[in-house]
Amino acid sequence: MIAKNQTYEVRIEDITLEGSGVCRIDGFAVFVPMTAPGDLARVKIVKVLKSYGFGIMEELLEPSPDRGADPCGGCGVFRRCGGCAFRHLTYEAELRLKEKAVKDAFQRLGSFSQEPLPILGAEQTDGYRNKAQYPLAVMSDGAIAAGFYARNSHRVVPAENCPLQPPVFGKILGEILEFLREYRLPVYREETGQGIYRHVYLRQAPSTGKVLVCLVAVKKNPPRIRELAERLVKKFPETAGVWVNVNPERTNVILGKHWQHIWGEKELTDTLLGVELGISPASFYQVNKAQTERLYRLAFDFGEFSGDEELLDLYCGIGSIGLTAYRQIGRLTGVEVVPEAVENARKNARRNGMDRAEFFCADASGAAKRLAEQGLRPGVIVVDPPRKGCGPEVIEAIGEMAPEKVLMISCNPSTAARDCKALCGMGYRLVKYQPVDLFPRTGHVETVVLLS
Repeated sequence: MIAKNQTYEVRIEDITLEGSGVCRIDGFAVFVPMTAPGDLARVKIVKVLKSYGFGIMEELLEPSPDRGADPCGGCGVFRRCGGCAFRHLTYEAELRLKEKAVKDAFQRLGSFSQEPLPILGAEQTDGYRNKAQYPLAVMSDGAIAAGFYARNSHRVVPAENCPLQPPVFGKILGEILEFLREYRLPVYREETGQGIYRHVYLRQAPSTGKVLVCLVAVKKNPPRIRELAERLVKKFPETAGVWVNVNPERTNVILGKHWQHIWGEKELTDTLLGVELGISPASFYQVNKAQTERLYRLAFDFGEFSGDEELLDLYCGIGSIGLTAYRQIGRLTGVEVVPEAVENARKNARRNGMDRAEFFCADASGAAKRLAEQGLRPGVIVVDPPRKGCGPEVIEAIGEMAPEKVLMISCNPSTAARDCKALCGMGYRLVKYQPVDLFPRTGHVETVVLLS
């Protein structure tokens, strides 16, 4: 029997999307963080459950050829931070593992036998993120810090210069921390609910380099916020605007419902596949612009638009998918539940002279059902759902509208496979699917799917 605190010499056989290696001891699965497939390691068992356990690597006896040479790009917090899953692997190994994860999900959960097309890897694996959310914390010594949550916890690991973010993010964050320390401003303590400043939220427009700075606080007009805005604007010309997001709730949800504009521009402007897009701080926008352009091109190639289709874009956000496809289709209808994003989408259509586009604010499931009842019959439906997937109401409404093609862009292989299986149960067939790595070094992967 496997028991806690026993030590074993094991060969790591596989790895999860969370970055934990998998080995078997007498047929019993054990998950070991910071290991790579092919590693020979001495592992200590730290937790035993009914059908699997967890271990920690005490000694690496023989490294896998898939191990990378520079974990965390010099940042030094990879082993404690919960952000990256694959910093200890080569990027080539990471791509193989992500492709396998997508294939496994479609075969195991979707019952599809066909292979995915080869994964589309990123040309840039560092500095690609145009958005970052840093929790603020008071450390055990009383110091104010910001960084990321440790794996499976809400304990903040200080990290001001994450290599996944553009360098300017670290500089702005450092200045904000210096200001908070200088004036001894009250930082929120999750365990007590006391304090005011909770998070620093930064968003950049890659085409211009401009940055929106947002401080998440428990109330409007947090102390010295305008002084802080003046200081950031003076020191960082990249600062386009400053916001406060108000979140008074005792919750681990980062953003609250209310926004307060403090200074400068209210939104960023970026260009995606030649389309100018306005992005408010509350709106969804993919974090990796270069890979997003490749992702959308791939989806449009899958769609093989004839030029006169009516396209329904569910979960449309600021309209980025539909508007970048606009020149290849006949008419566009977009649905999004976030009001600020819908307003962005409408403005984006106007600023690009796209008068055959209509956007309205509604929950995707309710809107899809209502459109189906109204007799809308789009030739193509695009879905880019959250991690939980489309849900049965959306799938049912898609079946009622019966488009010739469904294009799915999914950030979760498991729910993508589930939803594709449901659509195939309504008469669709899976034509092809392909993983795309929008999030290098992390455990996330996108998948583009065509059903007809």
